[in-house]
Amino acid sequence: MMIQNGIRQLLDNHKVIPVVTIENEEQIEPIIKKLAALKISVVEVTLRTNFALSAIQVLKNEYKGLITVGAGTVVSESQVASLHSIGVDFMVSPGSSYQLGNLMEASKIPFLPGAATPSEIIQCMERGWDTLKFFPADLFGGIKALKTYGQVFSSISFCPTGGIDESTYQDYLSLENVVSVGGSWMIK
Repeated sequence: MMIQNGIRQLLDNHKVIPVVTIENEEQIEPIIKKLAALKISVVEVTLRTNFALSAIQVLKNEYKGLITVGAGTVVSESQVASLHSIGVDFMVSPGSSYQLGNLMEASKIPFLPGAATPSEIIQCMERGWDTLKFFPADLFGGIKALKTYGQVFSSISFCPTGGIDESTYQDYLSLENVVSVGGSWMIK
């Protein structure tokens, strides 16, 4: 069994994870300025654009030491390999599979696999993973589901994302089994 290479500590240090989609280099500096104004020193760049890997490289090179840079929407072997070569600080996947889990573990990069159903949570537990992304939180029962999961899966902590906004994130953070939350409300 593999501990997830320090993801719990990383999330403990960053209670709010901004999730951003970057289309071009001109978008990077305004995002960083906005996060700095909010005293947020972490960002998760989704791998949903052709520029995403380049954006992560720019962030790692130009803002080194100022911001913890993660990659989200990690779904393939080639993405894990690219992120490893870039030196990303953490990876987030919307789900998990046996193969993707093996690749994330082997990378030695802190990672957050996604799980939304009891079966998925149990599969992650069998691998020794105790910190999971709950996605999409709003579609899978939100706070009510996480309260129930806290009773059923007391050893698991979650980072919910999807449908969380400025009016609800504190409610999520108040749950004992929520270590941090992700969202994009703070950079809109």
